[in-house]
Amino acid sequence: MSGRILSIGEAMVELSGAGQPDLWRLGIAGDTLNTAWYLRRLLPESWQVAYCSRVGRGEFSQRMIDFLATEGIDASHVSRDPAREIALYAISLKDGERSFSYWRDTSAAKRLADDPAALAEAMRDADIAYFSGITLGILPEAGRTALLHALAAARKEGTQVVFDPNLRPRLWPDAATMRREIETAAGIADLVLPSFDDERDFFADADPQATVARYLAHGAGQVLVKAGGGPVHYGGREGAGVIDGLPREVPVDTTSAGDSFNAGYLAARLVGVDIPEAIRRAHDLSRKVIRQRGALVREAFA
Repeated sequence: MSGRILSIGEAMVELSGAGQPDLWRLGIAGDTLNTAWYLRRLLPESWQVAYCSRVGRGEFSQRMIDFLATEGIDASHVSRDPAREIALYAISLKDGERSFSYWRDTSAAKRLADDPAALAEAMRDADIAYFSGITLGILPEAGRTALLHALAAARKEGTQVVFDPNLRPRLWPDAATMRREIETAAGIADLVLPSFDDERDFFADADPQATVARYLAHGAGQVLVKAGGGPVHYGGREGAGVIDGLPREVPVDTTSAGDSFNAGYLAARLVGVDIPEAIRRAHDLSRKVIRQRGALVREAFA
């Protein structure tokens, strides 16, 4: 089996702790790039994994392009901006939980949806188009509209649209706009992959089943709710259920826990694994990832 996955969003220079005070490790990461990176490692070589974004022309932007090439991710739909550059973020850790500092006001990725023709070309022949609430949150209003239009058009042509709401209120003008745009995006998605803690905090969902029901009511085809290692609830046109009893892990760094879970789940489904087993495989990968520092954990595949 073969196919093509297009992941859409913002890649950034990542600074993460190297285990010693005042010593930092430089990498390239970002939620949709993280998922693409894990997908590339999980899927057979017959699958192409591509990334759609925008970077500048400076040294660190070139590092991102070079990184994609080295990691086997197609960068032909990463455009160049003459005035903006790649963004930067740093991870701070306390008891395994992460917090972030961002430098992204002039990120070139904010303009990734400025060219509708380029978006349509990127999505042409994609079996899956993957994006997130962060992808939407960094874009100006016109860019969000253009991206959602392109995704809806691709879906009509047979592309499966997968969406992780990944709620980050700091990226949005206000919480009401975030909620409205997130639910609009879910309505054009075949699969929505929310995290219950976020949904509870910003949509006041009483439990994961309420999250499933709400996104289905907005038009999502299937919804799978992550719960930080707790029971995973899912529902929609591919069936409904709860996977409980998943082993827990004391985290070293929860960066990319959800991104790797998404990749693990998608990869398993694409090679024919049923939903319960795909959830278990995704959970096992995420457990390995949070044992290490940083977003992209090569040790998870050792």
